[in-house]
Amino acid sequence: MTDNLKKLSDAGVSIWLDDLSRERLVSGNLAELIRDKHIVGVTTNPTIFAAALADGEAYDEQVRELAARGATLDQAVRELTTTDVRNACDLFRDVHAATDGVDGRVSIEVSPTISADSEATSAEAQELWKTVDRPNLLIKIPATVEGLSSITATLAEGISVNVTLIFSVERYRAVMDAYLTGLEQAKANGHDLATIHSVASFFVSRVDSEVDKRLDAIGTDEAKALRGKAAVANARLAYAAFEEAFSGERWEALAARGARKQRPLWASTGVKNPDYSPTMYVDELVVADTVNTMPEKTLHAVAEHGKITGDAVTGTAAEAQEVYDRLSAVGIDVDDVYKSLEVEGVEKFEKSWQELLDSVKGQLDSAK
Repeated sequence: MTDNLKKLSDAGVSIWLDDLSRERLVSGNLAELIRDKHIVGVTTNPTIFAAALADGEAYDEQVRELAARGATLDQAVRELTTTDVRNACDLFRDVHAATDGVDGRVSIEVSPTISADSEATSAEAQELWKTVDRPNLLIKIPATVEGLSSITATLAEGISVNVTLIFSVERYRAVMDAYLTGLEQAKANGHDLATIHSVASFFVSRVDSEVDKRLDAIGTDEAKALRGKAAVANARLAYAAFEEAFSGERWEALAARGARKQRPLWASTGVKNPDYSPTMYVDELVVADTVNTMPEKTLHAVAEHGKITGDAVTGTAAEAQEVYDRLSAVGIDVDDVYKSLEVEGVEKFEKSWQELLDSVKGQLDSAK
């Protein structure tokens, strides 16, 4: 069952699990996925933690201890989530060492409620870094306009970052510029650039969901023929931008000081439309120097049904641009698509964060 996953890994794609829970840690499930399914990292977000805290009894003992100590709601949420992340980091310690720090990474996100406040985001990123206190941690910061300066400021402190909620190639270019600027400032601050790592989480399936909805509303044959094509084309254009950004004098000067490339991470790779292959956002985005973070359902689908045939991205930029030219021609406003998706993404995480707070509050109240 793992042949396809091995092929994916051998093609230079790091396979990360888009999920984490106390149950996965204590049951040995995550250790099994590392051993048997080529999992070399984990991503989390407020939605994942909200689901984990609401399900099962794995957190009860720690919740009782927090309640007895009189912890505030915010303190309790942070201790519960950072405990899981710290323990996951420890579980990935050997992977981290074996890959020279490239993989074995675990992500934790700053609170989405402060995403519009650059200074607060930067301060929380530093606090999370100190609290988890593991070298294989990544701090997730949304790629909003306000988040760009926070990304640079956090990297400048020598902290590794997972930039999340990227939908457009234009914003992705700004993210890569923020990364390079952060490395330049980190160097000026005396940090070892070889210890700073970053990924840029480029969201995939949500692009098709939004574009397909608009294509169906247009309703022409030309429009319907483009369903399911926008997301992969968008990601392929992003990879071309990655290749461009990490070449040339600016990058070479940093690389000479030990800097690492900020790898593209394909996120939101679970297929939303049941008419599409459940592995399309994996099969069609195979290329070296990337990460694919997937929910367990997608992971098993790839293991069983994936069609991993090698590099599916390099040299495809012209074909991908043609898809976008056709989308514009039938009336799709792609800039509005990206804007809508970013707003929706922030709102979803804010809602999940509130659900997380409500769940923990209920558990604290019950434990008193």
